Amino acid sequence: MSVIREGDEVLFITGKGKRYLLKVKEGKVFHSSEGYVDLGQVIGLPYGSRIQTNTGSIWVAAKPLILDQVLNFPRVTQIVYPKDLGYVILMSGVRCGSRVVEGGTGAGVLTAMLAYYVAPQGKVYSYDIDSEHLENAAKQLEKVGLREYVELKQEDLTQKIDEREVDAVILDIPTPWLAVANAKKALRDGGVLVSLSPTIEQVIETVEALRDEGFADIACVEILLRNLRVKRGMTRPEHLMHAH
Repeated sequence: MSVIREGDEVLFITGKGKRYLLKVKEGKVFHSSEGYVDLGQVIGLPYGSRIQTNTGSIWVAAKPLILDQVLNFPRVTQIVYPKDLGYVILMSGVRCGSRVVEGGTGAGVLTAMLAYYVAPQGKVYSYDIDSEHLENAAKQLEKVGLREYVELKQEDLTQKIDEREVDAVILDIPTPWLAVANAKKALRDGGVLVSLSPTIEQVIETVEALRDEGFADIACVEILLRNLRVKRGMTRPEHLMHAH
C-alpha cells in the first residue's frame, strides 16, 4: 500500500471536480472556494483517501500522474495540451531508448513528456533561443526527476541541428519550415518529423518544405476534444470544447 508522506506532491480532486497539485506539510492549510483543508491530515493515509473540508466538501487525495505534474509547470509560453501530446508521441514512435530532437523547449511540458517516454536509455535534445525558457525547463525537469534525460541547448535549430541519426524531430516553433532541411540531416533513415502549428499558413509553408526535401507519408490533422456531461437520461456534450 502506497501512503502519503510529508513533502509528497498530492493531487487533490474536489467535490466540484477542481484539481489542485499541492505539497503536503504538517500544519499547512489550503483555502479554496469549497472550504479549507489541513494538508497535514493526509500524511500517513493511503493514496485515494477521502478528506472533508470545513464546509463539508469531500476531496480525494490522489497520487499524481506525470501529466498532472507537467501541466502544473509555470506557463512561460503557450503549452502543448494532452490531446496533442498523446498524438505527437504516438505518431512519432517515441519510446524507451529513442533519441529525439525538440524545438523549442518553451515551458517544458512536451520536453518532460518526451523525456518520460525515452527514459532511462534515451535522450531528448531540446533547442530554444531563450535562456529564461531553458532555465525554467531545467528547474521543472529536475522537480519531476527527468533532468538527466534532457540536454538543453540555447541554439536556433533553423540554423543547425548538431545531432545525427535521431529517431524523431518534433517542432513547436513559429517557423518550422525553416528547420525542415536541418531536420532531414538529423534524422536516421525512416525517422519521423512532427510539427505543431496554430495557423493554416504555417502548415502550408511546412508541408511545402517537407515536399521539397523529399519527405514521404505527409499528413495534416486537426485534433478536437469535447467532454461529455453524463447523467442518466440527460447525457450530452459539454457546451465548451478543447479545440486549439
